[in-house]
Amino acid sequence: MNLSRRLLLGAGAVTALGAGTLGLGWWQVDGPGAARPAGPSLKLPRPLSEMDVTLTDHRGRRVTISDWVGRPSLVFFGFTYCPEVCPTTLSDISLWLDGLGAEADLLNVALITVDPERDTIAALADYLTYFDPRIMGYTGTPKEIARVAEAFRVRVERRPLGEDDYTMDHTSGVLLFRADGSFGSIIDYHEDRASALPKIRRVLS
Repeated sequence: MNLSRRLLLGAGAVTALGAGTLGLGWWQVDGPGAARPAGPSLKLPRPLSEMDVTLTDHRGRRVTISDWVGRPSLVFFGFTYCPEVCPTTLSDISLWLDGLGAEADLLNVALITVDPERDTIAALADYLTYFDPRIMGYTGTPKEIARVAEAFRVRVERRPLGEDDYTMDHTSGVLLFRADGSFGSIIDYHEDRASALPKIRRVLS
């Protein structure tokens, strides 16, 4: 299924969860409707060095999250059926990487799916052709995804859309980690996009 078809199928269906302690907004409906009430704040993500969860990238390779230590990392949780937040964020990330020039090659950039039932290796590989090739996609079993979401302190909720259909509510910010694996900052979906490059350069330095 191509990207435009996914956007039509999911239009208006996804919500993004944010956390006050990370500078995110709380769940917001993309499209008509009021914002959901705030819930309890999230803790900061664990250091990457403590994450021993193994996932599969969109090229079929098994990768352990703790192996990312040694390079600064940008990590985003999303899914291929996401109608607005995910493609917008991945397009932004692609622009940020372009704006960083040669510095972008120093980064590990990851999209981790919150919808492993539909986001197979092939689905992620097809989806990521629309964005910067340095963005790597990761999937796994539902148990693996639940473990990695907990480690990153990301909240994920499956929401029915009617008979035999659903969407995924999820934290919408891009998490930034320093080369030593420590948490550096976050770029909120609702944040002024001009602040993204300075934040990324801080974790690079």
